[in-house]
Amino acid sequence: KDDTQNLLKNLESNAQTPLETGSPSRRRKREVQMSKDKEAVDECEAPSNSNITAFALKAKVIYPINQKFRPLADGSSNPSLHENLKQAVLPHQPVEASPSSSLGSLSQGEKDDCSSSSSVHSATSDDRFLSRTFLRVNAFPEVLACESVDIDLCIYSLHLKDLLHLDTALRQEKHMMFIQIFKMCLLDLLPKKKSDDELYQKILSKQENDLEDLEKGLQVKLSNTEMSGAGDSEYISLADVEKKEREYSEQLIDNMEAFWKQMANIQHFLVDQFKCSSSKARQLVMTLTERMIAAEGLLCDSQELQALDALERTMGRAHMAKVIEFLKLQVQEETRCRLAAISRGLELLAGEGKLSGRQKEELLTQQHRAFWQEAERFSREFVQRGKDLVKASLAHQVEGTAKLTLAQEEERRSFLAEAQPTADPEKFLKAFHEVLERQRLMRCDLEEEENVRATEAVVALCQELYCSTMDTFQKFVDALFLQTLPGMTGLPPEECDCLRQEVQENAAWQLGKSDRFRRQQWELFQELQEQDQQVWMEECALSSVLQTHLREDYEGTICGVLGRLGGLTEESTRCVLQGHDLLLRSALRRLALRGNALATLTQMRLSGKKHLLQELREQRALEQGSSQCLDEHQWQLLRALETRVLEEASRLEEEAQQTRLQLQQRLLAEAQEVGQLLQQHMECAIGQALLVHARNAATKSRDKDRDDFKRALMETAVESVYMTSAGVSRLVQAYYQHIGRIMEDHEERKLQHLKTLQGERMENYKLRKKQELSNPSSGSRTAGGAHETSQAVHQRMLSQQKRFLAQFPVHQQMRLHAQQQQARVMDLLEAQLETQLQEAEQNFISELAALARVPLAESRLFPAKRGLLEKPLRTKKKKSLPRERGDLGVPNDEDLASGDHTSGSLSSKRLSQQESEAGDSENSKKMLKRRSNL
Repeated sequence: KDDTQNLLKNLESNAQTPLETGSPSRRRKREVQMSKDKEAVDECEAPSNSNITAFALKAKVIYPINQKFRPLADGSSNPSLHENLKQAVLPHQPVEASPSSSLGSLSQGEKDDCSSSSSVHSATSDDRFLSRTFLRVNAFPEVLACESVDIDLCIYSLHLKDLLHLDTALRQEKHMMFIQIFKMCLLDLLPKKKSDDELYQKILSKQENDLEDLEKGLQVKLSNTEMSGAGDSEYISLADVEKKEREYSEQLIDNMEAFWKQMANIQHFLVDQFKCSSSKARQLVMTLTERMIAAEGLLCDSQELQALDALERTMGRAHMAKVIEFLKLQVQEETRCRLAAISRGLELLAGEGKLSGRQKEELLTQQHRAFWQEAERFSREFVQRGKDLVKASLAHQVEGTAKLTLAQEEERRSFLAEAQPTADPEKFLKAFHEVLERQRLMRCDLEEEENVRATEAVVALCQELYCSTMDTFQKFVDALFLQTLPGMTGLPPEECDCLRQEVQENAAWQLGKSDRFRRQQWELFQELQEQDQQVWMEECALSSVLQTHLREDYEGTICGVLGRLGGLTEESTRCVLQGHDLLLRSALRRLALRGNALATLTQMRLSGKKHLLQELREQRALEQGSSQCLDEHQWQLLRALETRVLEEASRLEEEAQQTRLQLQQRLLAEAQEVGQLLQQHMECAIGQALLVHARNAATKSRDKDRDDFKRALMETAVESVYMTSAGVSRLVQAYYQHIGRIMEDHEERKLQHLKTLQGERMENYKLRKKQELSNPSSGSRTAGGAHETSQAVHQRMLSQQKRFLAQFPVHQQMRLHAQQQQARVMDLLEAQLETQLQEAEQNFISELAALARVPLAESRLFPAKRGLLEKPLRTKKKKSLPRERGDLGVPNDEDLASGDHTSGSLSSKRLSQQESEAGDSENSKKMLKRRSNL
């Protein structure tokens, strides 16, 4: 009994393994795990039918409860638990009615199975899932014609390929729309140039060549990744799939960043290479960015819809593959049921004494060998002819795709030739996008139609081979009962024909039960597909929420940065925001596809446990429908099976949550990396905007320093005979003393305002801390009455956690408010300082004009002498500015303006003092030379 029960336990574990166990490579990988099962089966095998058994073990057969002898997978049977095994087990024994249950394998092995499978999610289980291998397929028809494949993993791997193809199509569409938008912007920039002008074509070809090189480099990287680690193996592991998908994502992100850089270099390219003005180039880039934002919106909507279409095609592929699998298993069911009916008929003859036991066993052995050889021939011929059908289907698909591609290229050329993009750019973009989207859908429909056509061809082949096999089975039965038995037993042909009809009726009855069970299997499969569809909808909703969160987060960050900077013009701010919006849309679209890929990988990881749970549900449905009259022991076993189903469902749910969490964390990490790339590009864009703004401010300040009346007054004072060294020294010394007092007052006011702001900040901080201390105390008192309940404790912990987390944005907002207030005060003090310095400078100019006895009105009468001292002024300013900027670090716009103005005025005063000294012989020679010229 122990040996029998151990054998049944091993057979039950065989019944729960996937169909891929029939694959030679899969069997080699699982040789260690199945060694015990093989030893147990080998003990019961006869040496004469090893080939038949090797084929028959591929079948996964589940038997009802009310059987005394449990047939093995090769059609033979095993005694029930009510008999012993002192004698050798024959390879073929009759099937009889008995209350023995097929659930006996659960009685002893249930506890061990439950205890071993109830372990939590660990690195070992991850390694086991990731090490699963499956057939490497490139098209759906390849799945139909292969034997013993893991259908779920193959279908999901094809879904990953569909997502990659979708990304490629959308990227190519974006590049084509970019070229058309750039053409329109060039026509706006160069209205006098024609589209066939040399300059126009040179600018355009540069961008086209860059995009082509970019795409070629990406395709080379993707091809290298696809071929890496492949070797000559027809199988691939789930770990390799995840690794390749991660590398694909990195390469696509690098390509996206390279496209960003190409767009950022357009303005410099136009200014440096083609001598366009900065304002025109900037306007072109702004228009290009605005229209590319609209194009990205169209691409994003198209991606969402086509991702759902790809998911629907994947579900349809799973449906078609399951149909083919059921058709292939139908022959094995026919073989088993017919052999069981023949065994029962021969047992009746043996019971009546018309057939000896040795003759019965010989006939059963012959029939088993003949039936299973015919079933093996069906499987072998199906695989061979199915592969030929697949090759023909793929060749037809390649041919149709090539013709469609040529026709679509011609359609695009004709559309672009007839369209007028400059008349209505927005309408042109939508029309062009509709053309490209329709072409993309046509390619997908062509592939789907070819898949359906290939499936129909495989179904027809399966039905043809099935009918041929059934005819052969009927010939076997007719030969046995109409030729062999009459000659061996001497029975009249009429009685043998009557027995043949009884055997056929018995086989039809068993096939009817098998058909009912198959319908139950199909209903369970449909329920599983509905559950998978619901899971996918939840993944899509989660992806949408994540997209919204990331968009709001990034937009809030860039708006906060621009708000803190200030000083930028409205045009510069709008340009920065447009660039950020374009990059953000592109990055989020890439992350959305990556999220779909990770959701697919999640389903691939869970496919093994889902398959096990589905088999347990099928077995429960079989046991529930096998008989309405069960004894107490059988009811206990059935309840144990139901318990096992619930436990496996709970484990699957737990495993699904942990796997989703792990892969979602990976997605968030990749989103953070993309955010860092986006931040780097926006830092460069903001830095360029600030640099342009600082240059404009510095230019205005230098223009202000080069006013004509200052230069004219300086030259007049140099030539005046009333200027003495003592008078100029007193004037300059008084001016410097005045400037010193102004700066001392400014520093005192600055220090006083800073102390005041610091005091206000400390008072606000103390007030806020008092409020925080008062709120928790009241909350703790209200919760103190229910201190015994764990729910109240949990609520208090949650409230404290929320309050603690809320402190971070409050502190940040307070610091930001304090910095903004300090910046306003500093701006006010700087404006006051600038006003005082201007007044001191005006007083110095008035006193200098009075000392030289030159009216201020006459100081503006010498515009012709402006160029005489312009070069020395520039030299002195160039020497002084780097030292001052080096001390200040990175200045803002106001610092640059005030610093340039102050340094210019002070340097001019020093120059006036040096040129007015009596001991300077060089200045005296210059004055004598000028007077002689006059």
